[in-house]
Amino acid sequence: MSVEKTNQSWGGRFSEPVDAFVARFTASVDFDKRLYRHDIMGSKAHATMLAKVGVLSDAERDTIIEGLKQIQSEIEAGTFDWRVDLEDVHMNIEARLTDRIGVTGKKLHTGRSRNDQVATDIRLWLRDEIDLILAEITRLQQGLLGLAEAEADTIMPGFTHLQTAQPVTFGHHLLAWFEMLSRDYERLVDCRKRANRMPLGSAALAGTTYPIDRAITCELLGFEAISGNSLDGVSDRDFAIEFCAAAAVAMMHLSRFSEELVLWTSAQFQFIDLPDRFCTGSSIMPQKKNPDVPELVRGKSGRVFGHLAGLLTLMKGQPLAYNKDNQEDKEPLFDAADTLRDSLRAFADMVPAIKPKREIMREAARRGFSTATDLADYLVRRGLPFRDCHEIVGHAVKYGVDSGKDLAEMSLDELRQFSDQIDDDVFAVLTLEGSVNARDHIGGTAPNQVRAAVARGKELLASR
Repeated sequence: MSVEKTNQSWGGRFSEPVDAFVARFTASVDFDKRLYRHDIMGSKAHATMLAKVGVLSDAERDTIIEGLKQIQSEIEAGTFDWRVDLEDVHMNIEARLTDRIGVTGKKLHTGRSRNDQVATDIRLWLRDEIDLILAEITRLQQGLLGLAEAEADTIMPGFTHLQTAQPVTFGHHLLAWFEMLSRDYERLVDCRKRANRMPLGSAALAGTTYPIDRAITCELLGFEAISGNSLDGVSDRDFAIEFCAAAAVAMMHLSRFSEELVLWTSAQFQFIDLPDRFCTGSSIMPQKKNPDVPELVRGKSGRVFGHLAGLLTLMKGQPLAYNKDNQEDKEPLFDAADTLRDSLRAFADMVPAIKPKREIMREAARRGFSTATDLADYLVRRGLPFRDCHEIVGHAVKYGVDSGKDLAEMSLDELRQFSDQIDDDVFAVLTLEGSVNARDHIGGTAPNQVRAAVARGKELLASR
């Protein structure tokens, strides 16, 4: 009895073709074709290994590798015909290889399965994506260091609860973002180590009866280690989840940074100006200059958070080993990587172009009694208990609110009504410069500490 061939990879078992809608519903080629380069890379390594262990002849290996090179050229030239009926990137490439070189192309899949093939492709792809993202983090950090060094002496208000707390330098504030990004970098480097383990050789789930040598493919593909269990190798996507977790933390940091940029560009703050090329206008209000880049990055953080939750949910109910559910791992992973990389690129381009409005920042730091803690510390050095000093300064602040005077604007007689321990030298600590210069320790806001931190930052980036 003649049976219609339904699929080049598994048609023999079936007595009727797959429903057209089901074929479209189950196909992944529309999105996993972006793995083509890594799929071809893995296939070249697999063919090389098969030849070394005697499963393929050297001539067959060379024919396969040359055919794969030609297919990659077709894909990159835009002439490759991607077919939905072939389901995915793997079968599209394999079918085209067979078309080009004949029966030898069918030998490529010896000793492997699409299960370990896709797990390998995704890890190779993610490894490269992490490297691109790390480069963008470094570029953004370079921009932060340059701006922080230039603004080491620029005074602005530091906030808690979005209320004026103590004066800080703008350079010091920028370096807070540098520190956060350094931890993001470390998380991604650590994540890369676990992504860089090779599942190829696990085959469908149990390994293969062919005399493969996984160490050969591991070395050819630049993996750091070989997966130790075939069931685990084909089925888990914890490396993708870990990446999305690291990406979510990084996007959270960028979202916080974005929130500050949005606030600082507002008419209520006016701390900075962003170049026009990073902003847009309004279709109805001609005066508007909207900080669209930071607003959009702030919004995009939510989609990455969602991808993390989605991948966790995807994996939580799966028994060993591979299940079709795992086809749903790629789109959220791809989008999380794209979103993080593009957001970092936008910030790396934008941050060096930020223009601080120094006088407005300074005037804002003068408001809100930002040197109140400095007055309390001054009294502590005079021998008073801190809690008593706290109460004394609280009374002085209340007087300032009622009289409309900042602490530095009060006369010595006005200040001495709260404590006779206050002398002429108090005004040195009530100035904004005196306040920031007094925080002269590692991690403090003093300008010389900011410059020292910039130097350490430059050393860190140079060591990468």
